Amino acid sequence: MDLERIRKEIAFEAARLMANRKESRYMEARWRAARSITRSYLPPEALPTDFEIRRSLDQIVGADSAAKAEDPERDDQKYQYFLSLLLPLDRVRQDRQSHPEGDVLYHSLQVFELAREHRPWDEDLLQAALLHDVGKGIDPMDHVNAGLAVLRGRISERALWLIENHGLAQRVLDGTAGARARRRLTNSEDADALDILTICDREGRLPGRRVCSAEEAVEYLRQLEMDNDASEDEDDDVDIELESDGMPEDLTNEQDL
Repeated sequence: MDLERIRKEIAFEAARLMANRKESRYMEARWRAARSITRSYLPPEALPTDFEIRRSLDQIVGADSAAKAEDPERDDQKYQYFLSLLLPLDRVRQDRQSHPEGDVLYHSLQVFELAREHRPWDEDLLQAALLHDVGKGIDPMDHVNAGLAVLRGRISERALWLIENHGLAQRVLDGTAGARARRRLTNSEDADALDILTICDREGRLPGRRVCSAEEAVEYLRQLEMDNDASEDEDDDVDIELESDGMPEDLTNEQDL
């Protein structure tokens, strides 16, 4: 009996059951998957751990999100793309000294939650908070530029600027950045937003903090974009009404005479 092969098959089947909402708990999914693959006795080492099932689940969900992100018919295409970048991050571990909270996804969700407490209406800041470390799943040695490369064209220039400078802002806060860099960031019109991102990045490292899921965070951003677009449309309508209610210029001139 090839225990390693069976172990992987059970992990994948259990993950598929959870992805399809047929099971919600690892234990039940594991045993149901095992029984669907073989009725023979299975030693404990043939059964996958919760972590192995979660890894398979992320691969399934991540691949599904990536496929949805390529579907031009979907109105949430951009947000499925964000999910495809975020979900694999729970397998990216970080230095325990600087990141005692654990994986990159958990850290990113903490930063998002903290930023939302500060500015729940600031779409660019919240995008930067959630996505600032996606590059760690691509190139951990240069995660900022890796993240910018995959996000450019998907988020605003302001959000890109916040992500690009969040590391430098940390050094400014530490007092290790040069005077020129400090002046450049301090004099920026988005200095306040960058300060919030920097502080949230530092505080978002608490083991055990309750956070929303990646799916919930992305859905919040999608709804926020829709609300902001609706507000802009209403403002445009008001401007048009004000212009149409204005007094014609020739009539004004006649009254002045």
